[in-house]
Amino acid sequence: MPAKINLDKLDLDELKQLQKDVAKAIDQYEAKRRNEALAAIEATAKEHGFSVAELTGGAAAKKGKQPLPPKYAHPENPSLTWSGRGRQPAWIKEGLESGKSLDDYLISK
Repeated sequence: MPAKINLDKLDLDELKQLQKDVAKAIDQYEAKRRNEALAAIEATAKEHGFSVAELTGGAAAKKGKQPLPPKYAHPENPSLTWSGRGRQPAWIKEGLESGKSLDDYLISK
Protein backbone atom coordinates (compact mmCIF):
# COMPACT_ATOMS: atom_id res chain seq x y z
CA MET A 1 0.00 0.00 0.00
CA PRO A 2 1.44 3.40 -0.95
CA ALA A 3 2.34 5.94 1.67
CA LYS A 4 -0.61 7.88 3.00
CA ILE A 5 -0.84 11.45 1.68
CA ASN A 6 -1.62 14.23 4.11
CA LEU A 7 -4.38 16.00 2.16
CA ASP A 8 -4.54 18.85 4.68
CA LYS A 9 -1.13 20.08 3.55
CA LEU A 10 -2.07 20.36 -0.13
CA ASP A 11 -3.46 23.52 -1.65
CA LEU A 12 -6.49 23.52 -3.99
CA ASP A 13 -4.45 23.21 -7.19
CA GLU A 14 -2.51 20.25 -5.79
CA LEU A 15 -5.74 18.57 -4.66
CA LYS A 16 -7.30 19.02 -8.10
CA GLN A 17 -4.17 17.62 -9.79
CA LEU A 18 -4.21 14.68 -7.38
CA GLN A 19 -7.87 14.09 -8.23
CA LYS A 20 -7.05 14.07 -11.97
CA ASP A 21 -4.10 11.74 -11.40
CA VAL A 22 -6.24 9.32 -9.37
CA ALA A 23 -9.02 9.33 -11.99
CA LYS A 24 -6.46 8.62 -14.72
CA ALA A 25 -4.88 5.81 -12.66
CA ILE A 26 -8.32 4.24 -12.09
CA ASP A 27 -9.13 4.41 -15.83
CA GLN A 28 -5.79 2.79 -16.71
CA TYR A 29 -6.30 0.08 -14.10
CA GLU A 30 -9.79 -0.71 -15.40
CA ALA A 31 -8.56 -0.77 -19.01
CA LYS A 32 -5.76 -3.17 -18.06
CA ARG A 33 -8.20 -5.50 -16.26
CA ARG A 34 -10.64 -5.34 -19.21
CA ASN A 35 -7.84 -6.22 -21.66
CA GLU A 36 -6.72 -9.11 -19.44
CA ALA A 37 -10.28 -10.44 -19.27
CA LEU A 38 -10.70 -10.11 -23.04
CA ALA A 39 -7.42 -11.96 -23.65
CA ALA A 40 -8.56 -14.77 -21.35
CA ILE A 41 -11.92 -15.00 -23.13
CA GLU A 42 -10.24 -15.03 -26.54
CA ALA A 43 -7.85 -17.79 -25.43
CA THR A 44 -10.71 -19.92 -24.12
CA ALA A 45 -12.74 -19.43 -27.29
CA LYS A 46 -9.69 -20.31 -29.41
CA GLU A 47 -9.16 -23.52 -27.41
CA HIS A 48 -12.67 -24.54 -28.46
CA GLY A 49 -12.11 -23.56 -32.10
CA PHE A 50 -14.09 -20.32 -32.13
CA SER A 51 -13.50 -16.61 -32.15
CA VAL A 52 -15.20 -14.31 -29.66
CA ALA A 53 -17.09 -12.69 -32.54
CA GLU A 54 -18.49 -16.07 -33.61
CA LEU A 55 -19.71 -16.81 -30.11
CA THR A 56 -21.25 -13.41 -29.46
CA GLY A 57 -22.72 -12.76 -32.88
CA GLY A 58 -20.22 -9.99 -33.49
CA ALA A 59 -19.23 -11.38 -36.88
CA ALA A 60 -22.81 -11.11 -38.14
CA ALA A 61 -23.23 -7.65 -36.70
CA LYS A 62 -20.10 -6.41 -38.47
CA LYS A 63 -21.35 -7.62 -41.83
CA GLY A 64 -24.34 -5.34 -41.61
CA LYS A 65 -27.53 -5.82 -43.51
CA GLN A 66 -27.25 -7.73 -46.74
CA PRO A 67 -29.07 -6.11 -49.64
CA LEU A 68 -32.17 -7.92 -50.79
CA PRO A 69 -32.05 -9.47 -54.24
CA PRO A 70 -33.89 -7.47 -56.90
CA LYS A 71 -37.43 -8.56 -57.64
CA TYR A 72 -38.32 -5.94 -60.28
CA ALA A 73 -36.32 -4.48 -63.16
CA HIS A 74 -36.88 -1.66 -65.62
CA PRO A 75 -37.89 -3.23 -68.98
CA GLU A 76 -35.62 -1.00 -71.08
CA ASN A 77 -32.73 -0.61 -68.62
CA PRO A 78 -32.21 -3.85 -66.63
CA SER A 79 -29.57 -2.18 -64.46
CA LEU A 80 -32.42 -0.29 -62.73
CA THR A 81 -33.78 -2.73 -60.17
CA TRP A 82 -35.92 -2.71 -57.04
CA SER A 83 -36.30 -5.32 -54.30
CA GLY A 84 -39.97 -4.58 -53.76
CA ARG A 85 -39.32 -3.13 -50.32
CA GLY A 86 -39.05 0.46 -49.29
CA ARG A 87 -40.00 3.44 -51.37
CA GLN A 88 -40.92 2.73 -54.98
CA PRO A 89 -38.45 4.11 -57.50
CA ALA A 90 -39.67 6.80 -59.88
CA TRP A 91 -39.70 4.45 -62.88
CA ILE A 92 -42.06 2.05 -61.03
CA LYS A 93 -44.36 4.90 -60.01
CA GLU A 94 -44.47 6.25 -63.57
CA GLY A 95 -45.27 2.80 -64.95
CA LEU A 96 -48.06 2.22 -62.45
CA GLU A 97 -49.54 5.64 -63.25
CA SER A 98 -49.51 4.77 -66.95
CA GLY A 99 -51.56 1.63 -66.35
CA LYS A 100 -48.88 -1.05 -65.95
CA SER A 101 -48.87 -3.47 -63.02
CA LEU A 102 -45.95 -4.61 -60.86
CA ASP A 103 -46.15 -7.96 -62.65
CA ASP A 104 -44.94 -6.21 -65.79
CA TYR A 105 -41.65 -5.45 -64.03
CA LEU A 106 -41.08 -8.85 -62.36
CA ILE A 107 -37.70 -10.40 -63.02
CA SER A 108 -38.25 -13.85 -64.52
CA LYS A 109 -36.09 -16.58 -63.06
